[in-house]
Amino acid sequence: MGALIKIVRWFLEKTATAGLILGLSLAAGGLWLYLRDNVDFDEWRHDVIRTLTGERAKVQSALDDVRLRLNHTTADIAAEQERIRQADKVIAQLEELDSTWDRITGDPQQRANRERREKLAQTRAESQARVAKLQEDFTRTTWERDGLEIALGKVDAQLRAIEAKRSKVLHYLERIWNYPVGRLTVKGWVYLALGLYFLGPTLGKLVLFFGLAPLIVRGRPVQLATTLPEMPGVGPSSVSTDLTLLPGERLWVREKFLQASDEGLRRRTRWLLDWRMPFTCYASGLKEMVEMRNPHLHREYRCTLSHQADPHAELAIVTLRPESRMVIRPSFLAGVLVGGDAGLVVHRRWQFLRWQSWVTLQFRFLEFQGPCRLVIAGSRGVRTEWLVGGPDDSRPARRANQDATIGFTPNLEYRPVRAESFWGYYRGMNPLFDDLFAGSGLFLCQQVATEGEAKAARRFWSNVWGGALRVFGL
Repeated sequence: MGALIKIVRWFLEKTATAGLILGLSLAAGGLWLYLRDNVDFDEWRHDVIRTLTGERAKVQSALDDVRLRLNHTTADIAAEQERIRQADKVIAQLEELDSTWDRITGDPQQRANRERREKLAQTRAESQARVAKLQEDFTRTTWERDGLEIALGKVDAQLRAIEAKRSKVLHYLERIWNYPVGRLTVKGWVYLALGLYFLGPTLGKLVLFFGLAPLIVRGRPVQLATTLPEMPGVGPSSVSTDLTLLPGERLWVREKFLQASDEGLRRRTRWLLDWRMPFTCYASGLKEMVEMRNPHLHREYRCTLSHQADPHAELAIVTLRPESRMVIRPSFLAGVLVGGDAGLVVHRRWQFLRWQSWVTLQFRFLEFQGPCRLVIAGSRGVRTEWLVGGPDDSRPARRANQDATIGFTPNLEYRPVRAESFWGYYRGMNPLFDDLFAGSGLFLCQQVATEGEAKAARRFWSNVWGGALRVFGL
């Protein structure tokens, strides 16, 4: 019952939206025609009626003439057919008077009768030829009469329509409805647009799910590194987390995640996390960050991080040792802690020559290299998924919701796979592709894929902004 109510509600919303757009479009088009005409409606109406009345008089006159010709042709055909019947009658009578003896003896009367029969036969043939010609003329004239009657009917219909028009609004709405635009009228374009509006998204999703997606998943997976000398360390996630800044360490953190900190830390504003990636940092929210530095050589300071606006966001610490690397989507990055004057090392891995990249619009992966600590924010927590090969050298594989994926170790094979359920994809509950990871390593995901910053950004300008984020690996 609930599904039926949703379908009815969807149909009513679609119908109301389409009706509103159609009404506004027709009103704007009718107003444009009215302003372009710049004539008095009643005067135009009388002019059209006079013109149509004149055309009707011409068609009626031609129709009367055609009917008169048809009557004359019918009378001529009847007269010729009567001549043929009279000739047949006289010929039959003359043939009864004919005898073999009179032909042998050369009776003059028989000779005269024979000559008369020949003349009557010739006259009969001429009458038959005239009848055939008259019948042909009659057929053509009948076609002409039918055409004139159709034309007269159209003129009468136009006259009735014009005489019935008393409203300027209905007149201009009708004109714009039948106004030609290219090869179609406005009416045809409206039907096409409504068909695309109601059925286009469904057809598009059917083509993507059953046509394009199976082709994409057959491509080679992305594997940024064949081996990884040291795995990252991932701590448990919680609503708040405490960080200890050792002497000389620096913390760059988004301001909304900073809850409390010890006095004595040197603070300043860091406008972008990494100036080598200005667009990435700006689009991911890694701008106007708070930089805190421990300037003392023999003292440690603490700071507490927690999302100040979202109570469902939890934080986890990813520790990257010197030989550790991790591919992270920076939209999930809350802060970075590095030691001393060392900068943050980020490798940009481009993947242009893959079908998956062009379809999912993810051409770049950002690989963070240690030593550093990354503060990751995820909805309802950050889950660590470990993939470990079995004793039979099998390669484990696991899929995750694409909107929930935070990052993965570069030695894993990564590829998009089609969502498991078309209905879930169609209703917007899941994206078209899930992320599939295979090999030995780990990947991070949110506990719940909610409309966080990454997902909200992908909806900007009807996913145009989201396409830009995927190009740059966000």
